[in-house]
Amino acid sequence: MRFKQAQNSKLPQVDLIPMLNVMMGILAFFVMITMTLGSEKLIDVQLPAEQAENTPPPRPTDPFIVELVGENEVRLNGQPVDLDSLKEQITAYLSRNPDNIVFLLPNQDLPYEQVMQFLGEMRQVGGSRVSLAIEEG
Repeated sequence: MRFKQAQNSKLPQVDLIPMLNVMMGILAFFVMITMTLGSEKLIDVQLPAEQAENTPPPRPTDPFIVELVGENEVRLNGQPVDLDSLKEQITAYLSRNPDNIVFLLPNQDLPYEQVMQFLGEMRQVGGSRVSLAIEEG
């Protein structure tokens, strides 16, 4: 039995350049992702102070509750009111009661965008003393 003699076989060569190109591409990708995630602006959230005994804060004696019922239908403490007089009443209420807050209680069926626009209009008058309220059911 005759065996073929191996010709001058050379060891295979490994070309490192394509592997290095791929590794550099992956490295560049992770660097770019890290840079974009690190540059996002954070939202400043002010959390309320922790209460010792889970007791709710005291309710104001004369609450100022604005109900947003429809698109242009607003009620103040259950009574219909127009927007111009509402702004005047908010200003007067906040000047009389420096520690109280104006609450906005929107209808659940209204679009979120409409509620936020109305809240923004109220905050132009009352500043940070205007708050969005939820109804406990």
